[in-house]
Amino acid sequence: MKKGLSLLLGSIVILALILTGCGNSDSKSSSGSSSSNNGKLEIFSWWTAGGEADGLKALNSAFNKKYPNIGVKNEAVAGGAGSNAKAVLATRMQGNNPPSTFQVHGGAELMAYVDAGKMQPLNDLYKKNGWDGKFPKDLMDLVSKDGKIYGIPVDVHRGNVLWYNKKIFDDNNLQPPKTFDDFFKVADKLKAKGITPLAMGDKEPLGATTIFEDVLLGVLGPDKYKQLWTGDLSFDDPGVKKSAEIFKKMLGYINDDHSSLAWQDADELVANGKAAMNIMGDWAKGYFTSKNMTYGKDFGAVNTPNTDGSFMIVTDTFGKPKGVKNSKQVDKYLTELGSVEGQDAFNPKKGSIPARTDADASKYDEYSKNAMNDFKDNALVPSLENGSAAPQGFLTKVDTAVNVFVTQKNVGNFINSLKQASSSLK
Repeated sequence: MKKGLSLLLGSIVILALILTGCGNSDSKSSSGSSSSNNGKLEIFSWWTAGGEADGLKALNSAFNKKYPNIGVKNEAVAGGAGSNAKAVLATRMQGNNPPSTFQVHGGAELMAYVDAGKMQPLNDLYKKNGWDGKFPKDLMDLVSKDGKIYGIPVDVHRGNVLWYNKKIFDDNNLQPPKTFDDFFKVADKLKAKGITPLAMGDKEPLGATTIFEDVLLGVLGPDKYKQLWTGDLSFDDPGVKKSAEIFKKMLGYINDDHSSLAWQDADELVANGKAAMNIMGDWAKGYFTSKNMTYGKDFGAVNTPNTDGSFMIVTDTFGKPKGVKNSKQVDKYLTELGSVEGQDAFNPKKGSIPARTDADASKYDEYSKNAMNDFKDNALVPSLENGSAAPQGFLTKVDTAVNVFVTQKNVGNFINSLKQASSSLK
């Protein structure tokens, strides 16, 4: 298992080094620094810009008010949609030089470090703080193994969201689609009027694979969707083939320049009225609001077609690596992360919702309040593209298969590629 993780982490490092970085970080991490850097806690993440950076700043500020004598160093690494940070982290973890705590997606991404024996269980911390029952069971399953808890979920984003330009829909007397049939009827009407129905940016894998996994969820439903990642449902299942056919049809309504755009560029097309819809996780809400757009007035959101009642989880978690110094201080910081006060300081600024179900809803906007209600009541399923559903090696193969499919649109070849890739899930 450890050998497998070494290969996995090595591939993350190589992948990240060949990706083009973007943006700047106010605090740059050094792989040679110690987890007790000048006595400060190293908080490692890829939250370097916009609402995510503001949220981390608010969280650290709340912690500093409680513990003014404990220094905190923001060791955020920018670029590559998180891949640069993951590469630095992988190097440090392999070198037994971990940060005090670090951001990692719950699920397979976290479990890679757990399986390598790099993480400490947090059951005692949960018990000490009375957190039992404060987080949904399906969410806890993403941070637990064999009865031991290894992560504290800090936020939750929803992956199955369709965003739309309100003016375009109102001007054309259209309703946001709830089903795949609705989607194609709306798309045909928009296309007939010269409006790009669906904006996609697949310069990075996130843009296209997000759409495909949302289609899978809509066709298969939550139970069968989850069976794909456990190997209990084959990728040559008729439902997967139907999903590929629907995805192929949706690609007939996207913007011509999709391959040169990142996910936020696709959001920009919707924001400026050059496209009507976009499928992306609800971090897109932060992008729209940064453009001074108002939810419910300038833009709207519905669940992606046929996924009402399902909530695709994208969750950031923090754990405690083995070998960290200042262990008791790290526990204090982790306690802040898991507290109602900490989560309510962080999430409104990041645009996410709290992982706890007992947070103060009055601190959140209308979209987030709706998402918080769904999070409590809906079937929770893990996101593949955001590191929760399956190991990185499998995801890399799926991203490659999706990229080829977007170009060639050959359903048979696509299904064969997915089935071959799924051998790594066993």
